[in-house]
Amino acid sequence: MSEQFKILVVCLGNVCRSPLAERLLRMRFEQMLGDGASAVRVSSAGVRALVGDPMNESSAAELRRLGGDPDGFVSSQVTSARATEADLVITATRDLRSRVLEEAPRALKRTFTIREFAALASDGPERRRVSGVADLVAQAASWRGSTEILEYDVPDPIGKSEEVHRAVADMLDADCEAIARAVVGAILSDVSPR
Repeated sequence: MSEQFKILVVCLGNVCRSPLAERLLRMRFEQMLGDGASAVRVSSAGVRALVGDPMNESSAAELRRLGGDPDGFVSSQVTSARATEADLVITATRDLRSRVLEEAPRALKRTFTIREFAALASDGPERRRVSGVADLVAQAASWRGSTEILEYDVPDPIGKSEEVHRAVADMLDADCEAIARAVVGAILSDVSPR
């Protein structure tokens, strides 16, 4: 793979769900790819971002519990350019997916909810036969509607109890693990001799 694969994670304020998923994905790529982790760039943004704010304290605590590092995170606003330039856009909810696509309709085939992409990218061994990350995203788009997804949305934990923050963090951790495994598998398939 010659170019960096760009993932954009989007939620509402960009202080809880999307920064948590961004940092979890980065951590997984570093664990799985080591020095090759630079092949993937993960960033996050909000549709109504609290621009310049750090990660929510409860989300930061959950990230630390899961082995990640919230230091240096700063919230930013999603733009149509950022969504269009991303190779994969993953949102916290279906509503946020629709809002991103209103601004960046050309990103349709590359935009999923986090839960949806995790399910599509890891559903069945026959679906893991992809040749590169672009193929993974294209195939996931073609599998929409053929995979049963029980829940598309990650609930917003802002202003909720520590238990809700923990449940959201654990949900994102499992989904980010599945996404990272699928992306790493696709990256490795792209560089493996055929």
